[in-house]
Amino acid sequence: MQLLTKEIRQRLIRNHELQKEAEKKDGSIDFRPVVKLFNPIGGATWLITEMDKDEMMFGLCDLGHGFPELGYVYLPELEGIKLLGGALGIERDRHFIAKGTISEYQNEATANGRIVA
Repeated sequence: MQLLTKEIRQRLIRNHELQKEAEKKDGSIDFRPVVKLFNPIGGATWLITEMDKDEMMFGLCDLGHGFPELGYVYLPELEGIKLLGGALGIERDRHFIAKGTISEYQNEATANGRIVA
C-alpha cells in the first residue's frame, strides 16, 4: 500500500511550510492530523500533521508502550518496515478523518496511555 497519496503528501508539505512561516513570527499552528498510519499487527500508530521535502514527518507517535508523544518519523523508515516475512507493512487508515487538533489528540492519548482515534 502506498502510505501517502499525492494529495496527502501535498497537504503535509504545505502544513510544514505554514508552520515554518508561523514560527518566524513566534507562533505555531495546531493542525489537525492529515493522515493516520498504523501497524496492522501491533500497537504502533502515527497521526501525522506535516512533512518536510526530505520526508521527515511530524505528529503524534505511539509505539504501543504507553507513552505517546509528539515527535518526528522518517517516511522511508516506515515504508521499509516489513511484517510477517514481508507479507505486510505499515498501513494508512483510509477512513481516518481528524476530529480535533494534534494537541487535542495528544491530551487524550496522554490521559489514556495510547492514541484513541
